[in-house]
Amino acid sequence: MTQEVVIDLKNVSKCFKQYNHPVDRLKEIVWPANTKATEFWALKGINLKLYQGETLGIVGRNGSGKSTLLQVIVGTLTPTTGEVNVNGRISALLELGSGFNPEFTGRQNVFFNGRILGLQKEEIEEKFDAIVSFADIGSFIDQPVKTYSSGMFVRLAFAVAINADPDILVVDEALSVGDEAFQRKCYSKLKSFQDAGKTILFVSHSATSVVEMCNWAILVDSGEILLAGAPKLVVAKYHKLLYSPADKVVQLREEIRNFNGPITSIATAAATETGLKLPELGQKRNDPFYDPNLIPKSTIQYIPRGAEIVNPSITTLEGKRVNHLIRGQEYIYSYRIDFTESAHGVRCGMLIKTISGFELGGAASHTIFQPIDYIPAGTSLNVEFKFLCSLLPGAYFLNNGVLGLVNNEEVYLHRCIDAMMFRVQPEDDLLGTCIVDFQVESNTSVVQSSPRVTA
Repeated sequence: MTQEVVIDLKNVSKCFKQYNHPVDRLKEIVWPANTKATEFWALKGINLKLYQGETLGIVGRNGSGKSTLLQVIVGTLTPTTGEVNVNGRISALLELGSGFNPEFTGRQNVFFNGRILGLQKEEIEEKFDAIVSFADIGSFIDQPVKTYSSGMFVRLAFAVAINADPDILVVDEALSVGDEAFQRKCYSKLKSFQDAGKTILFVSHSATSVVEMCNWAILVDSGEILLAGAPKLVVAKYHKLLYSPADKVVQLREEIRNFNGPITSIATAAATETGLKLPELGQKRNDPFYDPNLIPKSTIQYIPRGAEIVNPSITTLEGKRVNHLIRGQEYIYSYRIDFTESAHGVRCGMLIKTISGFELGGAASHTIFQPIDYIPAGTSLNVEFKFLCSLLPGAYFLNNGVLGLVNNEEVYLHRCIDAMMFRVQPEDDLLGTCIVDFQVESNTSVVQSSPRVTA
């Protein structure tokens, strides 16, 4: 990765004026000093520097300023104050198909939209077959787009934008559209962009996508960057803010703002969060055991809402506490919930993640249709999840959480991100690869080739 700066924002702010009556806007033109407009600052003093080849994840609540930030970077909005420097061609997936004319055919819109994205006619002609192949809409390419289904429309719009050969790609929730096969194709294309050293700005509400795709991330809230750092850390802080009670948001914003998290890569963040080196290959497989020093440094607790989770632990089926596990054996993940207030519609859960924060899987104690109806204040609930360790050697993290109904809405009464961590021990005769043990059995056989007959 080179150290060339491709995006540099210095003290960027954006103000929108809001008027109670349309005529007030006209009056301001004539009498600027007598404005009746209310100022809304969508961005406030944004400083951001992005280097070539980086993928930046941007998370934040609805209305936090994410889309405004992207539009300022792309150039569709002019900042009120500050300086924006962008070095390279940008292709933005902000509103897919916004440049399409519904009366034009797909073919005509490819050329029309391609020119908007900065391509010359010759470049579009050269890329046309690749665009049509990616969109996979067949003969509909020569039909008016007003006859397209929503899925076809989205596929063609994405295909045009992704094939514009940009230096910088801006993606704003565009990958949440289309069917699963098309989404996989889009992610594969983004991966090829990363391999080619392209720079990507990636906005998504999918925590897993941000953690998996991005080198680092920022949390935007009320027009400010509250936190920048490793994706796993930023996403966890974002979720804590997202699910915080309304009366605690201001306090939590200040807590996050004052958090001195590092701006780092996923790999560096992983080493920091585990605090331990992975075992060397070739170590002998042992019985499961407990290491009191195997404690995550990335634990984040949600603000309790009448319930608090305590004493998370992993034990063998015989009750022995462990955090170094053996692949293929069963274990119990348990914790206790102390209720300081009565609760309704209670459900409990657990989740297992990789070092980077990728969510591997988990479980809930009850379905959303059959929760625990009522738990009185002053009581506790013991929760156990028995699971089979189907994971290959490595370090993993565990979440826990308890849900309940508040004003007829299901919310977290308490949750802990990275409540504990465990390690699956290495094996010197292991043939499985990657993360999950699928119990694959291989078979090979040598086939004697027939001698070639020559005339």
